[in-house]
Amino acid sequence: MGQDWILDVLTDLKTFARANGMPSLAAQLDDATFVAQAELASLAEENGVGIFGQGATAGSSDRTIGIR
Repeated sequence: MGQDWILDVLTDLKTFARANGMPSLAAQLDDATFVAQAELASLAEENGVGIFGQGATAGSSDRTIGIR
């Protein structure tokens, strides 16, 4: 899970704010969620961990697919 728990907390706070008539707070929490996602991505890059886990890469393969 790492540090991404903060996104769940922000989502819960945003849901509460919307349900209780606090649209400005909900909007600010949207912004905070965006910042948190960027920060987590940056930390992951610094630590060599992609969004799919350590050492994972997207778009590479050792074999040819779809050729008969």
